[in-house]
Amino acid sequence: MRLINRIPSKPTGILLAALPFILVLLAYSIASEIRLAANPQDKLLPAISTIWDTATRLFTEQDRRSGDILLWLDTWASLWRLLLGVGISAFISLIFGMAIGLLPIARAGLSSFVAVLSMVPPLALLPILFIVFGLGEVSKVVLIVIGITPFMTRDLSQRVLDIPAEQLIKAQTIGASSGVIALRVALPQILPRLISNVRLSLGSAWLFLIAAEAVASDVGLGYRIFLVRRYLAMDVILTYVVWITLLAFMIDWALKTLSRKSFPWMEAGL
Repeated sequence: MRLINRIPSKPTGILLAALPFILVLLAYSIASEIRLAANPQDKLLPAISTIWDTATRLFTEQDRRSGDILLWLDTWASLWRLLLGVGISAFISLIFGMAIGLLPIARAGLSSFVAVLSMVPPLALLPILFIVFGLGEVSKVVLIVIGITPFMTRDLSQRVLDIPAEQLIKAQTIGASSGVIALRVALPQILPRLISNVRLSLGSAWLFLIAAEAVASDVGLGYRIFLVRRYLAMDVILTYVVWITLLAFMIDWALKTLSRKSFPWMEAGL
């Protein structure tokens, strides 16, 4: 049997999925042992046991000054900013994506503008956002919106343009208005794509959020990482990095599950 036709069994698939993570942990463990053997005070690659102890402390111990568990405080602050920014971006991209895809007038007026916006590096706008919106929550959320909305809008508009013309013609033949066509023909077909776009944009959204928190914030996952870097607290930094990765994975899994439950026909077609 050709290699391209070999489908692994479920146990083999689980093993293959876990193998890269095991190899990374093994490589890190070996590198850490080598550095610590040469210098027991080395902070660059703390032992896995040290990271585990630090993670346990960060998740359970209260701050002496505030009485809060800082990791959870940072998590709620960052998740609120992230979900608000991504939610606004999804709404804007859905509205403008459908308008550009369905309405020739909107396409002529907005298509080039959105394309140009997607080429602007969002992080270069960060100082401008701080000047205009201040150092509070608004500037951080706006950075996420500016960073991911143009790409999502372009993709959704193209998805609308890919809808077979026969569907639009049939809807008009039976008397459907532009609004009805948008809601009954286009919307059901691009909602799965919207969820997919959100999943693909999460990585960029996290990047913009952490960058904004690192520059100007007093709470948040990105703020804490850049705060402790001056002390070379790699055990804390790695704990936060792993936690951010786990949060991103859980959000992605939730969106994938939502798409599968809400649009089973879309999953069947893949």
